[in-house]
Amino acid sequence: MSRDTAIRKNTFLQSLKVLYYSLISQHLKELVPIIYTPTQAEAIANYSHLFRRNECLYLMFNEQDTMERDYLEQTRGRDVDLIVCSDAEAILGIGDQGVGICTAKSSIYSLIGGIDPFKCLPVALDVGTDNQELLNDHLYVGWPQKRVRGEKYDQFIDKFVQIVRKYHPHSLLHFEDFGVTNAHRLLERYRAEHACFNDDIQGTGAVSLSCIMAAVGVTKSKLCDQRIVVYGAGSAGLGIAHQLRDAMVATDGVSPLDASRKFYLLDKYGLVKESLGPSRIRDSLYESGFVSPDAEWKGAMTNKKGEVGLLEVVKRVKPTIMIGCSTQAGAFTEDVVRMMGQGCERPIILALSNPSRLVEVDPANANLWTDGRALMATGSPFPPARMPNGKDYHIAECNNALIYPGLGFGAVLCQSRRMTDTMIIAGAQRLASLSPALKDPDDSLLPDFDDAPKVNFEIGVAVAEQAIEEGSAGVEWKKSEVKQKAAERLWRPVYGEYIYDPEGEQA
Repeated sequence: MSRDTAIRKNTFLQSLKVLYYSLISQHLKELVPIIYTPTQAEAIANYSHLFRRNECLYLMFNEQDTMERDYLEQTRGRDVDLIVCSDAEAILGIGDQGVGICTAKSSIYSLIGGIDPFKCLPVALDVGTDNQELLNDHLYVGWPQKRVRGEKYDQFIDKFVQIVRKYHPHSLLHFEDFGVTNAHRLLERYRAEHACFNDDIQGTGAVSLSCIMAAVGVTKSKLCDQRIVVYGAGSAGLGIAHQLRDAMVATDGVSPLDASRKFYLLDKYGLVKESLGPSRIRDSLYESGFVSPDAEWKGAMTNKKGEVGLLEVVKRVKPTIMIGCSTQAGAFTEDVVRMMGQGCERPIILALSNPSRLVEVDPANANLWTDGRALMATGSPFPPARMPNGKDYHIAECNNALIYPGLGFGAVLCQSRRMTDTMIIAGAQRLASLSPALKDPDDSLLPDFDDAPKVNFEIGVAVAEQAIEEGSAGVEWKKSEVKQKAAERLWRPVYGEYIYDPEGEQA
């Protein structure tokens, strides 16, 4: 391309439209980082300055009286299978952006998951912003007010969700980039009454679960045997912990309480433990069961505020798995990684923060500090790390796009009224079973991104099969029929064939 920066390539691709899907599908590995992570964060941060035309359904808080009419105008004459909505409070790496655009997310559902783009509806839920820089920007296209919270916020979101349920009861409702105070709460509020999915919680959790299942396969152990440190207890970190715990319960038969004791979460106050108190522990963390009892940390080294840091946690816990989703660049220091390497033979390190400049550890360094023993994955693409034996270790890209499009396709395919935990685990297990590392322990923990469409097709089939087995599906198929039904439903960016008929022209 003649465009010399990622953001200029992003805007160029967005302008193509007709050729967009066909071009990107032929160059997935090269172009997905341009239209999605990590470039999309820059595109959203500069949205008001790059704005050309509205590309989604835009619903503003102070115009909610016309919400139903606006929704119907946007969806008239369309079958809607997928709705991706965002209030843009917590866009990974850049935070509150006021107006979130979900076109990239829904495009990935089409490119990789095979969902017809005409049946996808991106929705911007504008409830204001607390980003003062945006409020001071005279070009800002969003509602220039402080972010609405509390009961009024809940009423606005509920009005939107009930409209979706009224007109498209079989659709998948995807929550994207909601803040930590709302993400878990909204998912739990609505998931029992509609097929809801939060990629920051469940997508990140599912792909991380797949990655860890593959790594556990390499070490020939069980998921319930692991000791897990999660550095960054926001929506993503808590979502990963929940997903791993649920999988331990479902696959290894341990109790939720015993599974919770395998986890040690850290946030800006250090280890999440009882003595931090309600002022420093969010309700969602108390409800999760991941708060460490103080009795286990007597004699631990703390700072002046009584907080236990990462190095001390690693020293005492001897984790087999360390997961970073903190956006704290370099947080997994040499001391931390070497200490972890002393406690287990094959340390499993997932440094998942995006973009790559915010990663907790460069995988090349983690490889060096563990003498090539680490099993690794990152949230953004990284080059291979050289092993002591001279081989290149290919770093798995723990990218949500390796799983969430398939999860969505499976739910849409079988018309499920719910996205259950067991459906997600079934999809994660199918992805883990495709890991190259299961054939060669020094290979990548996850499939290459070029194979994402084929991988997500398999995930979608697994999800639909599980829904049928557990009675969550809205179709009356046999499990043996699912793969054929999925192949028939799959959308691909292929132009129709047009035949020139000179006689017809003369007529």
